Amino acid sequence: MSEIFSDVLPVFLLILVGWVIVRTGVLTASVGEAMSEFVFKIAVPLLLFRTIAEADFRGTSPFRLWIAYFAGVAVTWTAGHLAATRLFGRDARIGVLAGVSSAFANTIFIGLPLVGRTVGPEGIMAMSILIAVHLPTMMIAGTLLMEQAERRENGGAGRSMGELLTQVGRNLIRNPLVIGLLCGLVVHLAGIPLPATLGTVVDNIANIAGPAALISLGMALRQYGVSGNLGIASVTAAFKLVLLPACVLAAGYLLGLNPQWRAALVLTAAVPTGVNAWLIANRFGVGHSLAASTITLTTALGAFSVSVWAYLLG
Repeated sequence: MSEIFSDVLPVFLLILVGWVIVRTGVLTASVGEAMSEFVFKIAVPLLLFRTIAEADFRGTSPFRLWIAYFAGVAVTWTAGHLAATRLFGRDARIGVLAGVSSAFANTIFIGLPLVGRTVGPEGIMAMSILIAVHLPTMMIAGTLLMEQAERRENGGAGRSMGELLTQVGRNLIRNPLVIGLLCGLVVHLAGIPLPATLGTVVDNIANIAGPAALISLGMALRQYGVSGNLGIASVTAAFKLVLLPACVLAAGYLLGLNPQWRAALVLTAAVPTGVNAWLIANRFGVGHSLAASTITLTTALGAFSVSVWAYLLG
């Protein structure tokens, strides 16, 4: 257990470093925002590009991996929604936000560095396959469900489904992560080797994606915090850190995923809630404190929970 913790702890210490940098005034939060932009638009897309371009899939189908992960997401999202609406008596919009907060893992800023450190290249490959559909699937589901809940609350007023899907589709096409994955797939299918000099540049930038992502996340944490909604946020945090990885682990076993892919998915499911929960809350103007509290609680407890799951995975 101590060896596992020593592998996991540096990931969360880098988040703490970012938080301390802003808390002590060494750098401002705006610097962290700029670093996050670099990570999201440059470093991580190049990491995904390199991984897919150089991957040896050996005829492996991604569908079992996707089914295993999203089966866990479906169960956890539903549990979060029902807890908010039935147990805490909140409206449908908060129910959607509770589902998002319970099931939306921080795959980019924490999942990738963690899996790369604990599982290795095979885990990064599994993460790349997951990320190819994770962001589009979660954002489309969250947006559509929230729009439906808004329409119910507003007596049927709202955008049409066609307008909504068109907007989401345009956003995804311009998403740097999607572009990086697609470019990597083109290079992979065409069998085009990268020139040595260009490959070195890509490697150098991709290799800093993990540390930069973690530090920038820590620098952004000051805007969150725990305020109100502590009861419901504790439930969504528990679902995120315990229920989601447990469901993914069970599905991985049932579908016969290899140990490396199964470990990558479970550890990804066990990481803190992603900032996308906050973005959805901000977009629809509801549930800010719930999303922020869940992000803060899961990040604070993440090092311990991830270590436990890593230990259980052997």
